[in-house]
Amino acid sequence: MSGFPFAELLWWVFASLAISGALGMVFSRNPIGSLLFLVLSFFSLAAIYVLLQAHFVAAIQVIVYAGAIMVLFLFVIMLLNLGHDYYADVRNALWVGTAGVSAGLIGFALYRTFATPGTVLPIGGAEVIDASVRDLNAVGAIAMPLFQDFLVPFELTGILLLVAVVGAALIAKRRV
Repeated sequence: MSGFPFAELLWWVFASLAISGALGMVFSRNPIGSLLFLVLSFFSLAAIYVLLQAHFVAAIQVIVYAGAIMVLFLFVIMLLNLGHDYYADVRNALWVGTAGVSAGLIGFALYRTFATPGTVLPIGGAEVIDASVRDLNAVGAIAMPLFQDFLVPFELTGILLLVAVVGAALIAKRRV
């Protein structure tokens, strides 16, 4: 494992947190617990974007999705009064297991950082971003990859949010 870069280890940590948060959101019985697990997934995705040196997309992920969309979902939960059954599912075995694995991976990452010199390697993203901004301006440097290279994930995210809102409305209508 001598050629194991620190950025790759952090990617695995945040990817496992994102997947664990998604599973916790799906299997949580409490809507507020599901919302908190979804926030964990969103913040983990933002951290992955930072590792990819897509700082603007990470900021948008935190501001728009973890901020505004989660507040919207919280208001929907509060208006529909879905949080009235109190289960201690946030502290179940999945949460404890996720915390243990994450703490172990973060501890390993810190050990590798301080024990091995030269573990953190620059990947040259700043030079690519500077060249892109010079050629296309700041808006074009963001918009061109977003709407050319990442159009399908961008659209799938929008469809996923639409399905989530429609599903929440159908579940609420069935109970009322």
